[in-house]
Amino acid sequence: PTPSPALISPPDAEKTPGYWNKGARRRLELALALHPAAQRAKNIILFLGDGMGLSTMSAARIYKGQLAGGSGEESVLAMETFPHMALAKVSGAVPGGTVLLTLPKTQLDPSCFQTYTIDRQVPDSAGTGTAYLCGVKANAKTLGLSGAAVYGKCRTTFGNEVDSILHRARLAGKSVGIVTTTRVQHASPGAAYAHAVSRSWYADANMPKEALRDGCKDIAYQLVHNTDINVILGGGRMYMTPRRTPDPEYPEDPDQNGTRKDGRDLIEEWLSAKEGARYVWDKKGLDEVEDDSVSHLMGLFEPKDMRYELNRNTSTDPSIVEMTEKAIRILQRNPNGFFLFDDDCIPCAGGRIDHGHHSGRAKQALMEAVMLDQAVARAGELTSPSDTLTVVTADHSHVFTFGGNTPRGNSIFGLAPKKAKDKQAYTSILYGNGPGYSIRDGGRPAVSLPAAEDKDYRQQAAVPLEVETHSGEDVVVLAQGPMAHLFHGVQEQHYIAHAMAYAACLEPYATEPGCRTARRASHSTQCSPQTLLMLLALCMAVLTVGG
Repeated sequence: PTPSPALISPPDAEKTPGYWNKGARRRLELALALHPAAQRAKNIILFLGDGMGLSTMSAARIYKGQLAGGSGEESVLAMETFPHMALAKVSGAVPGGTVLLTLPKTQLDPSCFQTYTIDRQVPDSAGTGTAYLCGVKANAKTLGLSGAAVYGKCRTTFGNEVDSILHRARLAGKSVGIVTTTRVQHASPGAAYAHAVSRSWYADANMPKEALRDGCKDIAYQLVHNTDINVILGGGRMYMTPRRTPDPEYPEDPDQNGTRKDGRDLIEEWLSAKEGARYVWDKKGLDEVEDDSVSHLMGLFEPKDMRYELNRNTSTDPSIVEMTEKAIRILQRNPNGFFLFDDDCIPCAGGRIDHGHHSGRAKQALMEAVMLDQAVARAGELTSPSDTLTVVTADHSHVFTFGGNTPRGNSIFGLAPKKAKDKQAYTSILYGNGPGYSIRDGGRPAVSLPAAEDKDYRQQAAVPLEVETHSGEDVVVLAQGPMAHLFHGVQEQHYIAHAMAYAACLEPYATEPGCRTARRASHSTQCSPQTLLMLLALCMAVLTVGG
């Protein structure tokens, strides 16, 4: 239950200057003790909160605290404990398009990342995905292509492909994985492996005939054939199987059937091409994957996007936390390390954070953000900051805000203490535009509790739109681990991919100073016990012959 504002007052300790002075001194000491971790990263985990702008993070922090029974404001997200941060520009430009990898001072250095695409002031998830995964800014709605590719024009694909950091990590011998709460063919994960002039080409059935004639491939096909991905977890079953193929979970619902027109079963193609591959479609199947012989895992848990956390069937569908843990346990078997892309669409969820905001349902979006933070915390328990660079960021923000002079402990989904000029109550959370706009009897509808705290309640919006929009402000980047200090200042969003590649000695930074040492250290761990026993036996045989 959410605490009532009437029951919450500041603790007595907070009323004394000493409380605040002591806390600030502790923070200052931590900052002074912070030094760059200049060694190279063996592993990289990139958490992407789709649509998780700063206002969403702040509200999610309060919601997390209130779920735990507190007032909320003093709560701390796991991602907020990371020592290094930056801001990424979602709009703006760097003269000459230069990427500068700089080593900041040892103290905490706030930074920001700009997220615009080359043709949009306010970006979409495809253009931003190409930036933070492939290292170049591109046109909106295109995936894994340079800005020379034109949206919807198939022939502009060829020769303009750009490789993601996931693809480069695999070529370098690392294991790679994708975890998402959306369909695995969605724009954010799609930028990790696909080259498409339309983010909507999920399956061949979603493509125009001209594009098929010109040789373009759908995103689901590319998921299976472009990059050898070790772990693929999310939704999107229907785009992988032939038309009218019954869905294993909803066999009586024809709307959930396979959609492919080419008759290909991409799941079977993937299984047959991989030694040690396993496919699952529900939580039970995922939980049963414990065999060390499983080197490749594909789990598709819904026909399209996975369900919001607040709607999830916990017995049949895994959470983003459970998927993240399974992915890390499989990927970390590789002595060369791994790269994991973990996407929760906040209005979509992780991927779905984004979808929640687009529908104007703040509670759905914020719960997705809280779950993403739990996944960040779990990943931290399974890895070490000594060899794992963990980065948390967003692709863009939303026109989502909260305010209204609410008192300490006010439910994040509650009402402002005073009524508006129209004599009506209003919620602290509001949207700048979206489906929450409504006029009844010449005015704004009344707002009341407990209706405003329902998981499917749509907060009011200022401008009527069928779908709420992204916003263009900068997004935060939080980092810990080797080379995390490279995330500093206000940066272009495509800098993220370059900083991660530099940290892990991936192309185009594979020959930078320190990379040969890092590779030798990584390769030195590759001998299995069986190999060592064989070497020992060989040495004994040589000694015996020599004697």
